[in-house]
Amino acid sequence: MAEIIVNVAIEVAKCVLGPIWFRSSYLRNCTSTFQKLSNGVEKLTGARESMQIKVDVARRKGEKIEKRVEKWLTNVEQKIDEAENLIKEEEEANKKCFRGFCPNLKKRYQLSKKAVMMEKEVVGLKEEAEKFDQISYRPILQEAWLSSVKGYEAFDSRMSTVRNIQNAVTDPDISIIGVYGMGGTGKTTLVKEVARQAKNDKLFQEVIFTELSQSANTKKIQGEIAEKLGLELCEETESGRASRLCERLKNQKKILVVLDNMWNHLDLESVGIPYGDDHKGCKVLLAARDRNVLLKTGSTNNFSISVLNEDEAWRLFKKMAGDDVENQNLKSIARDVTKACGGLPVAIATIARALRNKSVPEWKNALRELRTPSSGNFEGVPAEAYSTIELSYKFLKSEQLKKTFLLCSLTRCHAFSTSDLFKYGMGLGIFQGVNMLEDARNKLYALIHELKDSCLLLEGDSSTEFSMHDVVSDVAISIACRDQHAFVVRNEDLQKWPDEDMLGNCTAISVAHSNINELPEGLEFPQLELLFLSIKDSCVKIPENFFTGMRKLRVIDLTRMQLTSLPSSLDVLTNLQTLCLDQGVIEDIAIIGKLKNLEILSFLKSDIVHLPKELGQLTKLRLLDLSDCFNLKVIAPHVISSLTRLEELFMRNCSVEWEIEGSSCERSNASLNELMHLPYLSALEIDIENENALPEGLLSKKLARYRISIGNGLFEHHRASHNFGHWYRYNKWYNFDEQKTSRMLKLRLNSSSICSENLQGVKDVEYLCLDKFQGVKNVVFDLDKEGFTQLKHLHVQNNPEFSCIIDSMERVPRDAFPLLESLTLHYLINLEKICHDKLRAESFNELNTIKVKNCNKLRNIFSLSTTKCLPRLQKIAVIDCENMEEIFVIGGENDGNNNQVHEKVEFAQLTSLSLGNLPQPTCFCKVMKTEDNLITSSSSQLFSEKVLLPNLESLELYKINVENIWHSQLPTLSVSCLRSLTRLIVRKCHKLRYIFSPSMVRSFEQLQHLEICNCMALEEIIAREGAETATSFVFPQVTTLVLAKLPELRCFYPGVHTSEWPLLEKLDVRSCDKVKIFASELFSLNEESQIHNITVQQPLLLFEKVFLNLEELKLSGKDIAIIWQCKFPKNFLSKIKLLRVVNDESESFPLVLLERFDNLETLALLRSSYKEIFSSGQVDKHIGKLAKIKSLKLSRLNDLNQLWEQNSKMDSTFQNLEILRVFNCKNMTNLLPSSPSFQHLKELHVGKCRKLVNLVTSTTAKGLVQLVKMTVSRCSEMTAVVVAASAASEGDSIVFSKLKSLSLRFSKSLASFCSGNCAFKFPALEELVVIGCPKMEIFCRGELTAPRVKVQYDNKGRWESDLNKVIEELRD
Repeated sequence: MAEIIVNVAIEVAKCVLGPIWFRSSYLRNCTSTFQKLSNGVEKLTGARESMQIKVDVARRKGEKIEKRVEKWLTNVEQKIDEAENLIKEEEEANKKCFRGFCPNLKKRYQLSKKAVMMEKEVVGLKEEAEKFDQISYRPILQEAWLSSVKGYEAFDSRMSTVRNIQNAVTDPDISIIGVYGMGGTGKTTLVKEVARQAKNDKLFQEVIFTELSQSANTKKIQGEIAEKLGLELCEETESGRASRLCERLKNQKKILVVLDNMWNHLDLESVGIPYGDDHKGCKVLLAARDRNVLLKTGSTNNFSISVLNEDEAWRLFKKMAGDDVENQNLKSIARDVTKACGGLPVAIATIARALRNKSVPEWKNALRELRTPSSGNFEGVPAEAYSTIELSYKFLKSEQLKKTFLLCSLTRCHAFSTSDLFKYGMGLGIFQGVNMLEDARNKLYALIHELKDSCLLLEGDSSTEFSMHDVVSDVAISIACRDQHAFVVRNEDLQKWPDEDMLGNCTAISVAHSNINELPEGLEFPQLELLFLSIKDSCVKIPENFFTGMRKLRVIDLTRMQLTSLPSSLDVLTNLQTLCLDQGVIEDIAIIGKLKNLEILSFLKSDIVHLPKELGQLTKLRLLDLSDCFNLKVIAPHVISSLTRLEELFMRNCSVEWEIEGSSCERSNASLNELMHLPYLSALEIDIENENALPEGLLSKKLARYRISIGNGLFEHHRASHNFGHWYRYNKWYNFDEQKTSRMLKLRLNSSSICSENLQGVKDVEYLCLDKFQGVKNVVFDLDKEGFTQLKHLHVQNNPEFSCIIDSMERVPRDAFPLLESLTLHYLINLEKICHDKLRAESFNELNTIKVKNCNKLRNIFSLSTTKCLPRLQKIAVIDCENMEEIFVIGGENDGNNNQVHEKVEFAQLTSLSLGNLPQPTCFCKVMKTEDNLITSSSSQLFSEKVLLPNLESLELYKINVENIWHSQLPTLSVSCLRSLTRLIVRKCHKLRYIFSPSMVRSFEQLQHLEICNCMALEEIIAREGAETATSFVFPQVTTLVLAKLPELRCFYPGVHTSEWPLLEKLDVRSCDKVKIFASELFSLNEESQIHNITVQQPLLLFEKVFLNLEELKLSGKDIAIIWQCKFPKNFLSKIKLLRVVNDESESFPLVLLERFDNLETLALLRSSYKEIFSSGQVDKHIGKLAKIKSLKLSRLNDLNQLWEQNSKMDSTFQNLEILRVFNCKNMTNLLPSSPSFQHLKELHVGKCRKLVNLVTSTTAKGLVQLVKMTVSRCSEMTAVVVAASAASEGDSIVFSKLKSLSLRFSKSLASFCSGNCAFKFPALEELVVIGCPKMEIFCRGELTAPRVKVQYDNKGRWESDLNKVIEELRD
């Protein structure tokens, strides 16, 4: 009907409008035209999708898309949009004309005409796509070193050589240039710099760099060069590939090819590198250690790279070792070490890095090593091809290093103790050229550091440990097995011992963390020197004749062995030097006395109670280690004094009941006086509980190393106050590593039995701890009249009689504590001053750390005579000091410079400042001219405008009574001095109304952590400064932002502004009720609204400015709701892995929220009103998100009585959960459901859940196959951790196959681990802690299997495998 009407309209148009309408077919064919257009668009859309797939695939391959293809895609996208809009317009036109009954002919004509033209364009684009022969290409990537000068040092002595090389590179008559020199002179760095400069100066179109291996593989070299040129070599033969490569190189008019690390001469022609007349534009730059290699390759223009001169060597050494080498103690040694390096850059850099922050003995050992080098130092390697690790091993400069490296792999699997390695190394005689054990230790430390610098060893968890990468360990073991005929078994069952062919040559046997059914009898190992057995079944018996065929044994380590006695064949081992019976249970050790040549004997952490008199026969013994032998009570009299060659004795954590010399009764135990009869004793570690047993003169005995603790009880460092401990303890520098000091003395005495005269002989103590030390008021002059010239660390606490540390008012002034590095003062309630007079510039010259806590009479830390005092001070913490008014006072009465006005006070080295709970108005530094004329800032501010802190990195403030942190008119110089600040924490400073000024924010270029909490009066983070303008604040490095519990906070900045946080990873914003936390950038206040006087509260943060890189988010319940309500782009929150929700008043957690977080792994729900965590009705919709969660923490959910209902769908939801923490859920009665649904759980921690009677059922426990750590604490109603699921499961066997640590603490009703008779196996258990569980008399009633475990019961401990027995005995 519509077409009939159109035709009628056309007939009418013929008459009315004339012939012009007849020249067009647009009206007649309108419908078919749009149909053609629609078909064409459909085909073009298909072509676009096909092309897009090809483009995506190419991009995933790292290929670059052709520009014409990208342009085509853009044009197609645009044309499809235009066509679809035109079709839509035609459809709308039809609707407006009553579905075609009243057509608008003019409109129809115009649309039809456009459609015809557009249909031709659509077809043209479709045809264009069919003509693309390729859509992408592989780009040639520029190497990173071409745009970086990292590692290059421009030494003056080499400038002429560099210029000569550059001239040769640009000389048209020279094709090949060579650089040679000994290994480690920096050839690679130099040729890279030459190539980089040539590329930057556009001397060459292309620069190709290739590093060769020892045996140059022609095909590999061809492939590397071709890859960097973007050339694909399809030819199989080397000659064919060479021709193709040569052709490609000749296409470049100017190209530089660098071949580095040449070991053998190379035929450039066979590789395909043109040179000389063959291609004048191709230059070849070679680097080798041997000049002959260059000559044979065809290079006649060769330049030698020699070592550095003395000044250059020193400059490089200082750069690598740090500014400490300028220290008075080290400078001369450092100079000598630098000279001994002979100007060799690799030696300088390696040794300087190794000695950085190291002790003087290590420096001296390094100097001795360098002055007597072996012929193998820094030599080349054989021509054979080795793997990277083998090559590093070959590069080790001495046999001692190689033996030490291989020894590491033969003793442990992953982590190593320096002490263990020392014992083995001494037994095998590795440390040649040293006589005393102390020198040998220095030697070992030097060797370990060299191996670390070679990346063959890694850092450990402490200064006394190190580790080895698994792959490195495997390579080392293979080398040991090949070169030393070692037999090694790791983490597997030992089914077969070495065959007869290997028996005769085997030098080492190492079996670690493996099972051995039995140790065979009668094995003959005539060359065996090392036997290391650390097996899982500690009850394996050793045959009596086991050692008969091993007469060359020098080292035996039988770790965790449980033996009634040692085999009788032990006495045939006349060559045995080291015997380690660590962590074992051996009832009879008397036979050890027959090992007349034994030098090292270790019972570390062993369960021995008595050291028999037979051990007194070990007259050649040099080291005895009894550390952590908790049950050792008796040492036979005269045993220790008989060990006349003993150099090192370690007895920490031993409970020996020492006899007091002079007692009338017959002695049954050793006396400490026996130590005075050891003329070679140089190292002593011992805890002496009864100070009356201390012999006269022991503390003045000359010892190179000692750790002596005297007193009734452990010397415990006080922790920070609970309220702010988590930020105070965050600083790792507060945790001092005692192992880094050689000489330590701890005194904790309730009486004055040790008079100060006895301590005057302690001249060389480095670390002194004084706890409850009576009879002393002045530390320096009462304990050491010389002023503690060697002391590096002083820790004083719990001494109510101390009034000062130094009082020289009535004595001859002297420089006190010249080497002191750290000063710690805790709980000195009557301490009024640290120094009773002005601190002289020479005193405390090396002090870098000050920690003061609970010293309530102290008004300041130091009164300084000059700003030049404390030149090395880096770290300050002042906590809980009620009357502290200022940290430092400068100048004043009796100051020789009191007429001088101190313009600026600079603490140039200060990096960390922590001030907490100082109720008095406090300032950091008060400057005084005279007593009557005080120049200082108002007490309302912490830092005056005169204080400069150019290197301050961390500032932490808690409960500080100040109105401003910084002076309101802080000068530009002072602002710029904050550029190093990386961490700022402000908590409970209730007078603060703002934190920064806008000018200060611009200086925070390095700020990474910003935390402001519980400041009750704080109204804004940044105060207004100057005229009102729109401002943008950028925090370019901040990764952590915390703004919490700020009830008066109204805005981030009172003016129009934006704040940007491009690197923010952790965000915690909550309980800021007077400010809108979030908004989108689209709806934030802008300048236009200000112009029109629109009053709109700006949000604290904009989503778009903080969420881009966010990984951790902590918000309150109401703010979390905003996250769900906002319409974010897809994947906007995809990087968030941790979500913490606080103060949510909902009855259950809104699972729908999880749909926003695609990659959430950790969920923490805190202080909320949930009656159930997850509503089972919501589970089906969100099971995918819940399954991704690996860590779940619940805390202070007081309305919660169970995680979810029994037998609900949630039982199978958390199968991937690895960590579960539940704390302070007061009404929790049921934690884990009775189903095996937690098979991936690795850690389970429960605390303060007072209504929990049991933790898990036996059914659930069976499913905890991956559990590694379990902690139960302060669950007052819990009677057993595991309860039988039913009567039928009473005899079930439960295996915790991976559980290593089990801790049961302060649960007063806990009677046993399991309430039923279930059998338990703990094959991996290492530690059991039972503290504050008075009803626990037995571990469990069923059958129990466990290895030897370190058990701590209250304040007692021991190693034991029978957990029932040990708990019963320790409890009694």
